[in-house]
Amino acid sequence: MEPTPAPSPAVLAPQARDLAELDELVVDCRACPRLVAWREETALVKRRAFQDQEYWARPIPGFGPYDARLLLVGLAPAAHGGNRTGRIFTGDPSGNLLYASLHRLGLANRPESTWRDDGLRLHGVRITDPVRCAPPENKPTNAERDTCRPWIVREFEQLRPTVRAVVALGGFAWQALLPVVAAAGWQVPRPKPVFGHGAHVTLRPVDPAAPELHLFGCFHVSPRNTYTGRLTPAMVDDLLRTAALAAGLDPT
Repeated sequence: MEPTPAPSPAVLAPQARDLAELDELVVDCRACPRLVAWREETALVKRRAFQDQEYWARPIPGFGPYDARLLLVGLAPAAHGGNRTGRIFTGDPSGNLLYASLHRLGLANRPESTWRDDGLRLHGVRITDPVRCAPPENKPTNAERDTCRPWIVREFEQLRPTVRAVVALGGFAWQALLPVVAAAGWQVPRPKPVFGHGAHVTLRPVDPAAPELHLFGCFHVSPRNTYTGRLTPAMVDDLLRTAALAAGLDPT
């Protein structure tokens, strides 16, 4: 007998009545066999530095307040970062840079993120990914991205009363976000806006009574960009400060 297919995010995500319920549904997702196999294999074949730790090895929900005004969107969890710690951008160099920047701007209560219950709190900011499971070589397929899309669409829908700006961390996030914001109630210009560090597009709502959404582009905070000097902490600070101001926050 063939195994019963895992429930689809397209079926489950719209059922979430709020972000807390959405997060609970996300962590139980097994919709993409390749990603499920990889996240669980990584938890067994651990890096030597983490041999004594129990990996999370499940999908990663968004992190941050449910009434956030600024949303940061990455790519997918790192195999030995979020897939280990259970929190997005946590336990890896990318997160070290990102959370330090948020702390300098007064948008986080501490500069580091080490584990899912370490006491870190974000102020007015939420962070999420378009793909919720760690992919092999950090490269999800288009099919996996599309299968996962209903989770982030529903997240945007739940944030719609408060969110005013979103930062796409990297070209993958930018491309993944365009159909997401369209599905969540904003108009995407034609031709489609092009990603770049510092790119800024104001998206008009389908409902004239709803607020606009500011979309910003930022190079991904991965070592590939930061170790080469393509992206510096000052560049991240400047862009996040601009996005926070557009969102109606008061960064330092």
